[in-house]
Amino acid sequence: MRGRRLGDKLLHAYTWLVIVWLSSPIAVMILFGFNDKKSKSNTTWQGFTLKWYDRLFDISDLTVALQNSLVIALVSTVITVVIGTMLGLAVGRYRFRGQGVTNFLVFAAISTPELVMGASLLSLFVSGNVPRDANTIIISHVLFSLSFVVVTVRARVIVLDPAMEEAARDLGATAWGTFRQVTLPSIMPGVLAGAMLAFALSIDDYVVTSFVNGSTITFPLWIVGSVKTGIPPQVNVMGTLIFGVGVLIAIATSVAARRRA
Repeated sequence: MRGRRLGDKLLHAYTWLVIVWLSSPIAVMILFGFNDKKSKSNTTWQGFTLKWYDRLFDISDLTVALQNSLVIALVSTVITVVIGTMLGLAVGRYRFRGQGVTNFLVFAAISTPELVMGASLLSLFVSGNVPRDANTIIISHVLFSLSFVVVTVRARVIVLDPAMEEAARDLGATAWGTFRQVTLPSIMPGVLAGAMLAFALSIDDYVVTSFVNGSTITFPLWIVGSVKTGIPPQVNVMGTLIFGVGVLIAIATSVAARRRA
């Protein structure tokens, strides 16, 4: 018994150690958003200040890059959720010829290295004489995030009780009415989870975007390009705000799910 208690304590300590280790980069990012730096370097603590929050949009190129990332992430997320939800419903509910191949392709897209996907997409756009800009970035982000939405929606569809939809149709609901009032609310947690994944994958993607961006600069591309001259504190502030919004969305989703339960 004593050995088991000691093992439990060691497991708890190890768990918290891993959590602290994983959270430390985020903590450093948040901390250096308040750094009162006196030089180009923002790697040593030089004092506390709030001025970078007031000067958040002083660097025009950085502001444009952030706007590009937000617009691309929002547009690609909407497209991904619409297509991914329909595909998730199809593979989770119906049996059809080629379903095995479809499932294989969905999971293959998740396991494919970003370097391979970026290079293949670049070859596709170059061979098709497609100009590389924000549109090619959106297409690429939809392609690599689509599988995540499909998987999350499919998992929700599998556990969906078909009797609820049958009852709605027996009561006179149309196919669209049944989907809108019964099916969609039932799978909405999976849809929202997929949307959050797609948005997160899009807004912080660097590898695939660097292959297909053309002259369009996104937030991650700008950060990598500024490493040689020194990353300004505004980057830390923007990252902190993006992280904070993500945490708030996750909390709101969790609270809503508990209330529904």
